[in-house]
Amino acid sequence: MSVIGGLISSLPVAAIALMTAMPSWALPLSSGDQIRVLIPEGEEFSGTYKLDVEGEINIPYLDPLPVRGLEPEIVELLLTRMLIEEGFFQPEFLQVSVLVLERAPVPITVSGAVFEPGRILINNRSPEELASQQNLVSGDNPQGRYLTSALQAVGGIRPDAKLDEIRVIRGQTVEIFDLSGVFSGERVEDIPLISGDRVEVPTVGYFQDELARPSQITPPGIRIFLSNLTIPANSNANSAIGRDATRFPYGSRLSQAVVAANCAGGTQATNADRKVLLVGTDRLTGLTRSVERDIETLLEQPGDSNENPLLMPGDAVACYDSTVTNARDVSRTITDILSPFSIIIDWIF
Repeated sequence: MSVIGGLISSLPVAAIALMTAMPSWALPLSSGDQIRVLIPEGEEFSGTYKLDVEGEINIPYLDPLPVRGLEPEIVELLLTRMLIEEGFFQPEFLQVSVLVLERAPVPITVSGAVFEPGRILINNRSPEELASQQNLVSGDNPQGRYLTSALQAVGGIRPDAKLDEIRVIRGQTVEIFDLSGVFSGERVEDIPLISGDRVEVPTVGYFQDELARPSQITPPGIRIFLSNLTIPANSNANSAIGRDATRFPYGSRLSQAVVAANCAGGTQATNADRKVLLVGTDRLTGLTRSVERDIETLLEQPGDSNENPLLMPGDAVACYDSTVTNARDVSRTITDILSPFSIIIDWIF
């Protein structure tokens, strides 16, 4: 039996009842967390300790105590039992208090139906935030160390995410959580994470349009690349395609990019049959896709999700001129080419 397992088995019935009553995913300690141990009449054991990479604290005269994944109240019970069993204190004279001073950043891994899967560091706060935290006697509320924060840190969930079966893996323990309440307004169990946790977001295999909107677990906005090299608007600068025109709220569609790029409107007789090309990555297959649409039809019938697809981060949208405009430009080009020869001929003769 492990050291911590032996200590737990030897705890009083009341202490074991306390552990059982606690939520299994309360706010546990993680590697790098800083705690303060206070023991009256036990100054040699009192002090500030940081959990090492193995999740242990090293208190003078005691064996390393593994506490990662435990709540401070449980650490108090384990430390109390250890000090009594080692003969340092009599039960009636021992009081142990464990206070959390600072919650550290934690590395975790997120995979599945998210925009940027991989290994990330969450709760990584600025020096200013850490400095203000150190002025507190005790207590830390690490808002960046929760499941929803981790999903936001990897670019948010994709529209094909299966929100009622998100898996959190901690060691040999696997728990399934339902985050669909983020969109429905129902209660959501937003659990804290510790170092080494793995989060898996399964896919339903198709896009759910209702998930494509700003939320706590989706991108607040997306960046799109636009091109509208056209006449009479003969450059992106003249078409007012600047920084603001290429950033869209998450959930925007191709028709909105067309309008933002000034691809619509103008002289109807010459511009009505313009085309738009959408190039991006298919988030389900990982392959690059291209979609061409007639702009006039797209704007007249924007309700069809297949004809008017959702914009995804990094998509590129390019507008092409109408047949009349193309013919006019070809004619101008031929004229420009022939003009120098006409001047030379006139000069010769």
